[in-house]
Amino acid sequence: MNARVFRDAYGVPSLQAGDPLALVYLQGVNAARDRAWQLELERRRCLGTSAAFLGVEAAPWDVFARQARLADTARRCFDALDDETREWVTAYVEGVNHALPGGASRAPEFAQTGLVLEEWEPWTPLGIWLAVHILFAGFPTKLWRTHVAKHLGDEALELFTSEGPFGAGSNGWLIPGSHTASGQAIVAGDPHRYIESPGVYQQIRLTCPEYDVLGLAVPGIPGLAHFGHTGGVSWAITNAMADYQDLYEEQLRRTADGVEALGPSGWEACAVHTEVVEVADREPIEIDVVETERGPVISGAPSAAQAGAAVSLRYPPRVTGRLGFEALPRLLQATTVTEVDAAVDGWVEPVNVVLAADTQGGLLHRVAGAVPRRRRDNMLRVVPGWEAEYQWDGWFELPREDVAGPAVMANARELAAELGVEFAAPHRSGRIRALVNSRTDWTVDDMPSIHTDTFLGSAGAILDLLVDLDELSPEAVALRTELLSWDRRMDATSTTASSYAAVRKALISRLTDHFAVLEGADCPELFLPWMDPLTHVSYGLENLIATSLPGINVAWLAREALEEVAARGPRPAWGQTHQLAPLHALRGPVFAPDEEPYDLELSGDHHCVMSTSSLPGLTDVCLRASAARYAFDLADRSSSRWVVPLGASGVLGNPHHHDQLPQWLRGELVPVPDELTREDRSYATTIKGLGKVVIEEFDPARDLDLIHSWVSADRAIFWGMTEQSRADIASIYEFLDSVPTHHVYLARLDDVPIALLQTYDPQADPAGAAYDVEAGDIGLHLLVAPGDPRRGFTGNLVTALLRFVFEHLVHPRLVVEPDARNTPAIERFQRSGFALGPQAKITLPDGSSKQAQFAFLTREAYLARPGSVELAPRPTSGRG
Repeated sequence: MNARVFRDAYGVPSLQAGDPLALVYLQGVNAARDRAWQLELERRRCLGTSAAFLGVEAAPWDVFARQARLADTARRCFDALDDETREWVTAYVEGVNHALPGGASRAPEFAQTGLVLEEWEPWTPLGIWLAVHILFAGFPTKLWRTHVAKHLGDEALELFTSEGPFGAGSNGWLIPGSHTASGQAIVAGDPHRYIESPGVYQQIRLTCPEYDVLGLAVPGIPGLAHFGHTGGVSWAITNAMADYQDLYEEQLRRTADGVEALGPSGWEACAVHTEVVEVADREPIEIDVVETERGPVISGAPSAAQAGAAVSLRYPPRVTGRLGFEALPRLLQATTVTEVDAAVDGWVEPVNVVLAADTQGGLLHRVAGAVPRRRRDNMLRVVPGWEAEYQWDGWFELPREDVAGPAVMANARELAAELGVEFAAPHRSGRIRALVNSRTDWTVDDMPSIHTDTFLGSAGAILDLLVDLDELSPEAVALRTELLSWDRRMDATSTTASSYAAVRKALISRLTDHFAVLEGADCPELFLPWMDPLTHVSYGLENLIATSLPGINVAWLAREALEEVAARGPRPAWGQTHQLAPLHALRGPVFAPDEEPYDLELSGDHHCVMSTSSLPGLTDVCLRASAARYAFDLADRSSSRWVVPLGASGVLGNPHHHDQLPQWLRGELVPVPDELTREDRSYATTIKGLGKVVIEEFDPARDLDLIHSWVSADRAIFWGMTEQSRADIASIYEFLDSVPTHHVYLARLDDVPIALLQTYDPQADPAGAAYDVEAGDIGLHLLVAPGDPRRGFTGNLVTALLRFVFEHLVHPRLVVEPDARNTPAIERFQRSGFALGPQAKITLPDGSSKQAQFAFLTREAYLARPGSVELAPRPTSGRG
């Protein structure tokens, strides 16, 4: 199978390679080309080095990442992987390293920040995964509850419950064949996250002889962790809302030898060292990194001058040295729900609910991950680390259930109830369940009717307050009448939905005023959003309304809120204020400067199936919504549909940066890759004194006779194929065509072949073992066609090739390694600006060897050399 990249009409990549390692390498290459800024940003967040280019706003995260030991934990988890998985992850990283410099050259954020690329370590994907998901279980909410109990008493620990304000939720549903028109299952849903630019999910198809899978990848992570369809089986996940991370109060003291913490058995030595967080345009921040027997200290680590109470974080990957990445390659190979079930058995973090269905009628509904057994107090609040009763005591056997009819997962207190304390309100799950059970002839084309359902089940809590209000103004009476007759749908065109949201906002504001005692919590800056009373009142509103609150007349507050909104007069339509605001680390725009922007109006609300979340007490602007929508068809995978909020590319100005946004806003789905176009690697440039040079991919079927005549001639002695038969040469070039690390091209002048060009990633070539490879290096072999000598011909041809490498492929350094005896070639490269490196022995695949003269040319050196040909503008299409 040839190594190829195809794109559909939306730029969604379909990758093809000869084996799983070649394919995952190609996935890394593709991620680096399409999402370079996103990949490097997430890597820096894992390392705790993002403030160095983002500035002081990123410093709180960097301090946490260092103190929580995210990078060190990722290294441990990588080292604990089995050999096969470790090799697979490493191949992905090698692909990223090879292509990231080229991808970075197209991403404007690198120039804006001055960010300099660094080589990825093999464990980097695990670090990115940790950084993206470490807050999923909402452990900062334990700081909030502890704060609430301190001021309002233990009875108020769960007063604000409904859904943690920063928890990630999702919808998912499995419709078995008994309820579909085809008789085969449909797996559908939409993960809810902050809508980021670039998006957190990347649509992709991965094909090799062992499997053919399409799904949603997380950029920076190999495989398809969350959502996939292999043809035989499809799977999807939601956040289980399990509680699996604990916070411990620590008593620390400094000693002559370092720092000690009080544990159940007495004072224990801590691991401690100092790190420095660099901050752009500010002084660096020196921090203590302390780890007790419970875990890393993330708050109150002792300074050099004093010691005191602190809080440590205990989380499963730090304890076990496992993340569960062994599941990722196994999911790609799965063909049945039994194999999906076995793959996720070893999953660790985050803890997910998994739904799966296969073409044989198999169905799966289970929880996957690692949840420790311990006291319920651990799940609610910060607990004392020196008391033995709060230690972990083994692991839960995670629940599963037999699937007899449609199954739904929407973060509610259902399958995972025993594993946590705070779940999503039941409105989304109840509504989806009612919809999927309402008929037995569902098709994939019907799925948007569920995705876009805007009925607001939580509206009744406020509307019921309005029924018995008296002594209202005529305007308030009219508004109440309008609201009570409303269909409770949060449609973008509805002015009544907008009025409801305004009343809710006014009520939340008034209710929050009664909890002023909770303002000003003392905690690390990163966790301050979790300590905001307005946020907790907003999301806990239903429970607060239903609770008898001493000294608070909720009905009277509702009356004031109604009057306030009525007095303001008519409201605009909901969509005029409820608009999407994608998050970008540099606050970058969605639309390029030469584009005409359009409104990003949204239907839906937090508790709708179409969950488009704002902060109800503060703003109508939507920050969290469907990070993707999918509908996987087990009857015919090509009939499956999906959509993401923006597009396949993370590069502003690329035609696929946000070309799915209109469909996403309307709740529509687009086809999965079917009609594909092969990614074009060709390049053309005009060289003064030579003419137009076209570099195009070698076609073994078309070009073999020509190449055989070139490489078997006596003049090609240093090419090493003079003794090879035509069949041998065909086999060699068919192999090179099957791997993503090596590429073969023909150069043509006025449609006449003039040279054979081979490029390679030194990481995957024998040459790479003979010198120190740098990230982004590209190697080159050049064979000039036979012909009459022409003055300046070879020099001009090399100039065309350098343009191809440095401007089109955009690699930072070109490596050549001609035979040390090939003096003309070496001198030619020197005249073209190459710096000679060492001579070294290269052992070739057939066991023979050559003594090579390495030479190097950087892109910067080429552009700066005297008399260099001015580069043409970089093309916007083709291979980059």
